[in-house]
Amino acid sequence: MPDSTADAARAVAALAARETPEIVRFLREMIALPSESGREGAVAARVTAEMERLGFDEVRRDALGNVLGRVGDGPTVVALDGHMDTVGVGDPSTWSRDPYAGEERDGIVYGRGAGDQEGGLAAAVHGAAIAKRLGLLDGVALWVTGTVMEEDCDGLCWQYILREGGLAPDVVVITEPTDLGVYRGQRGRMEMEVRVQGRSAHGSMPDLGVNAVYRMAPIVAQIEELHCRLAERADPFLGPGSVTLSDIRATAPSLCAVADSCTIHVDRRLTRGETIESAVAEIAALPGVVAAGATVTVLDYAAAAYTGLVYPTRKYYPTWVLEEDHPAVRAAVAAAGDALGARPRIGRWNFSTNGVATCGLHGVPTVGFGPGDEVHAHTPDDQVPVAQLTAAARFYALFPRRFADGR
Repeated sequence: MPDSTADAARAVAALAARETPEIVRFLREMIALPSESGREGAVAARVTAEMERLGFDEVRRDALGNVLGRVGDGPTVVALDGHMDTVGVGDPSTWSRDPYAGEERDGIVYGRGAGDQEGGLAAAVHGAAIAKRLGLLDGVALWVTGTVMEEDCDGLCWQYILREGGLAPDVVVITEPTDLGVYRGQRGRMEMEVRVQGRSAHGSMPDLGVNAVYRMAPIVAQIEELHCRLAERADPFLGPGSVTLSDIRATAPSLCAVADSCTIHVDRRLTRGETIESAVAEIAALPGVVAAGATVTVLDYAAAAYTGLVYPTRKYYPTWVLEEDHPAVRAAVAAAGDALGARPRIGRWNFSTNGVATCGLHGVPTVGFGPGDEVHAHTPDDQVPVAQLTAAARFYALFPRRFADGR
């Protein structure tokens, strides 16, 4: 074991530099395996193989399909989390590169999942191996979790791990892209449906029916107005909550008939102080909802994992924040300083992560540090800089010791 923090940082930096080609190779091989939510089996096998090749002390897969690898053993339990699933490609014509080639050009790796977020997982697997090789895990059990279904249902994987998987970490590091900043929170989110009932009639005699789309129209406008009002109560750190309509559909006996139902899908982002109850109440109180007698429903998620297991949950993902003086945040800032040679930027995500379960639902202290910039997530320019993969691996190797010392 290196004698001092400075010695450890130098040793980690040297080994991470030598390992960078292997980190890039591992990432490119993951990118080459399409792994949309519920179809992560091939990439899970690849992650398992990499952990075994690097000499992890324990590697297993749970019934939901999460890969859990451990190095070290001790009373302090640290988890580095990276989700293995990605969103789809969308319209292939919008890509200037093969989304599954993992192209490396001018110091950047491109492809679906490069930044969101197989790059963070690749760096975490190798960072943990570096920590083991350098003897930096005295008294620490360091787990790396390759998790499933985050894109479809963020946090479901960790609900399963914490309730069923027998893993009880003292801290979780989310390796989603932070552009090498330390992140300490995010807004929550929830999904709702608003449904309006109408009555069908022949399209030649629409006055004999009640058109559900027309009854929904004022509700749509009022939801847009609600979004503007939410901006007036912004949290100083997380910003305001938001609401948007993401889908609308109607039913009718035919295309020559009055629509007899209309349903909209509502994406609601929750800032500090907003709850599932307050968000539902705001929608239910809209004049158009009241006038139409519309129903407001919080949705459930119940899709099969690639293993076949269905683990249902409500589509409510709570807000979470750690204060800047929390020991986990202080340890992350210190480790990032060791890894980067400068104090990191402290911030929060715009999007949602598995922290909604680890910290939001279960109260496990959670921080974020990852390579890449979230602005590239879900775009045809999904990417991660190689230099940031190296820097992230340094952080993941150094954080456990910093956290354990801080306790």
